[in-house]
Amino acid sequence: MTIVEPSTVRADHPDPLWLQAADYIRGDIVDGTLVEGMRLPPERELCARLAISRVTLRKALLALVDDGVLTASHGRGWYVASAPGAPSRANTDWSNSLESFSETARRMGLVASSRILRCEVAPATLDEAEELLIAPGTDLFHLSRVRMLGSVPIAIDDSRVPAELAPRLRDADFTHASLYEQLTAAGLDLHRADSSIEALSADGHLASHLAIDIGKPVLVMHQIVKNSDERPIFTSDIRYAGERYRLRTSFARSQKADHQ
Repeated sequence: MTIVEPSTVRADHPDPLWLQAADYIRGDIVDGTLVEGMRLPPERELCARLAISRVTLRKALLALVDDGVLTASHGRGWYVASAPGAPSRANTDWSNSLESFSETARRMGLVASSRILRCEVAPATLDEAEELLIAPGTDLFHLSRVRMLGSVPIAIDDSRVPAELAPRLRDADFTHASLYEQLTAAGLDLHRADSSIEALSADGHLASHLAIDIGKPVLVMHQIVKNSDERPIFTSDIRYAGERYRLRTSFARSQKADHQ
């Protein structure tokens, strides 16, 4: 049996039907139901959901295109161009310098926030202890967050910090607090990071939290952040929605290479 949702488009409303339909679609973008790059449901489905004609729907969709909210692809459908207040792929340029997600967001004039998935202290596993140069079983502060820009989920960030380095981390509200800023406030020197990046396909867990389809590309960055004495401070595994992330970097040719 098909369940049809109650329509939010009403004939007795003072606004015309096409404008109500446009507001309905815009609302789905603002609340994250539809995210940048996502294709809208077929026109037939939207017409049935909103109880409007295709002519009325087309007028709403074209108005959203004019506003820069949607883009049209001939023969393929309608796509979300950019959520209001959220970055488009063109200006989501992530620096190759060591900066936090919150710092990157501020640099781009955006607001970062997080949805907390895990925030607790647990014993270090053998692999975690080896990376952080600590004894297995040492208390680790585990922080897992869905990182957001505006209403758009960008990445899932899983970080691990030896609890003794910053005992007050458990008191911070990481819905908005920056882990980097909390560690710096604790007197820790975040000097550089060893990083590796690989491409994987989103499983059900990632797809659900990042609002993407299962199998979509995800860029996974593993980092070990160290102080100026090369002591590991914390590790992170950050899984970015591939279509919402672009790393900017540069390469220099060595003098040795020029002589070979």
